[in-house]
Amino acid sequence: MVQGDAVPADGGGVALGDAEFRFLRDFVYEHCGIALGEHKRQLVQGRLARRLRALGLRHFGAYCELLRHDPQSELDNLASVISTNVTSFFREQHHYDLLVDELLPQWLQQKRRSGDRLRIWSAGCSTGEEPYALAMVLAEALERHGAAGIDAKILATDLSPQALETARNGVYPLERLAGISDERRCRWMLRGAGEYEGFACVHPRLRELVTVQPLNLLHEWPMRGPFDAIFCRNVVIYFDQPTKQRLFRRYAALLPAGGHLFLGHSESLHGINDDFELIGRTVYRKLG
Repeated sequence: MVQGDAVPADGGGVALGDAEFRFLRDFVYEHCGIALGEHKRQLVQGRLARRLRALGLRHFGAYCELLRHDPQSELDNLASVISTNVTSFFREQHHYDLLVDELLPQWLQQKRRSGDRLRIWSAGCSTGEEPYALAMVLAEALERHGAAGIDAKILATDLSPQALETARNGVYPLERLAGISDERRCRWMLRGAGEYEGFACVHPRLRELVTVQPLNLLHEWPMRGPFDAIFCRNVVIYFDQPTKQRLFRRYAALLPAGGHLFLGHSESLHGINDDFELIGRTVYRKLG
């Protein structure tokens, strides 16, 4: 049994003892694939202290016992607490430029000939800014290229229940819209009134294009693909090398030859996977 350490921490909280941190580190790695080094100890302590208060637990040992006896009941909340959901509309603009200028016109032309569907996956969608930005450029491309009849959808998944709730609601403070151009903001974001003053909601057309679902990337995936593109940006920075290798092999299995994988600005497939070739800034194409 993991014993609780009730030694006060800075600020009058409860300290995270060595045994508890070892247990949490192993648990998070096993269930989430996230490697927590010793340098993350204070971060884990600070963030989980709020979770302990919410659950009415007096020490970290009690929280570890909860995870030990009923891991699934708390797994999503734990993952939300230890991961950082930092995102924005049109983050890494060069990815969207590539979609608009090259990829979407090519895909839509191919789909029109073949009758196939178009699918994009936002893996680790956080609070939804990424998939809704993708939906904007997709909706515009469908109109521009006269392809309204094509079956086109974006799958948005994340592990965090709190982030997914925001993504499903599609309601954002006005200051979060900074990455959206004035033209797109006028067209795709509906300004709130009354109790929603200071907020904006995504246009119903974007909701039609985006499906938001919970998913742990380390567990079984219900979808079988294929996807034309997978966006997995600023997600694998939390994973160690073996976990990254497994994940990218699974992504490759869901992409056809020529399918595209988009990573975050500090991420790379170098030395991890040879199923892809680098074709641009953190943009990879599957070989075949």
